[in-house]
Amino acid sequence: MAECAHPTLISQKKLDRTFSVAPMMGLTERHCRYFHRLLSEHALLYSEMVTSGALIHGDKNRFLAHDAAEYPLALQLGGHDANELAQCARFAEKSGYQEVNLNVGCPSDRVQNGRIGACLMAEPDTVANAVKAMRDAVSIPVTVKHRIGINGRESYQELVDFVGTVAQAGCESFIVHARIAVLEGLSPKQNRDVPPLKPAWVYGLKEAFPDLDVVINGGITSFDEIAMHLDKVDGVMVGREAYQNPYLLAAVDHHLYDSASPMPSRRQVIEQMLPYIEQQLKQGTYLSHITRHMLGLYQGVPGARRFRRYISEHAHHSGAGIEVLLAAADQVEQVNLRQGP
Repeated sequence: MAECAHPTLISQKKLDRTFSVAPMMGLTERHCRYFHRLLSEHALLYSEMVTSGALIHGDKNRFLAHDAAEYPLALQLGGHDANELAQCARFAEKSGYQEVNLNVGCPSDRVQNGRIGACLMAEPDTVANAVKAMRDAVSIPVTVKHRIGINGRESYQELVDFVGTVAQAGCESFIVHARIAVLEGLSPKQNRDVPPLKPAWVYGLKEAFPDLDVVINGGITSFDEIAMHLDKVDGVMVGREAYQNPYLLAAVDHHLYDSASPMPSRRQVIEQMLPYIEQQLKQGTYLSHITRHMLGLYQGVPGARRFRRYISEHAHHSGAGIEVLLAAADQVEQVNLRQGP
């Protein structure tokens, strides 16, 4: 696990929230984040959610492990106990994370049973107490990611009241998934698609709380949509599209930060990954644990299916190394050479 060389200096720097990649369970773990960082220098990256109980009672070093190359990087926590969350926030700051984010958006039954995630929207005081405890414990930003509501608390005014209560506890940045969460009857996957998007509610929050950072999340797939949202709020967070079509991230720096910034080619990104992969293989990591996050790199390019298939068929073999990834890229290039310009 990387230790931040100068955590105090980094923590005092205001994070740029213009573009971020959403925390996604089972997906945005350390190998994924390293890959994403090669595509964008500026995107703010998030860990997958780690519960406070897992950090306190489990393998803390494993859950906090990351590479300094992933910065700027935030740790997302799940929990409701203010003291436990404060303790976990201290762990995060000490290990080098530049933000701690509280999950108040996950709708799964499993986390609800532990009073984690979207169900906490019904308990704004609990969220506020947790935020205050974490802010008192660390100097890095403490943020909240939440929905626009939950079933039974679906009005815009209730959303405003929730944000107002948590803001009074010192939270200055809110990441808002522009859908309600239906806590009974819909799976987590359905909760990402079925409830309608209401971006106007998120825009309204920015108007109601102009001094807060408001970031919109949910259903964002293109730079046209990103530009539209950035006219109304401070930032956008992209989830599934960034994971399934990661080359989208290669255009982030060019479109949002520096128009003169060159976009790396897909092959260049693969070659930049090779030293990291070789290092991880020496430490006992299986190649497939890394390459699974790279399967979408050629999304939309002729030969993309052959790239995915080659990796899926070869990366899991004992002793598989970087030659698998290079050969998979060659598969794509062979298709495009045959097709010509």
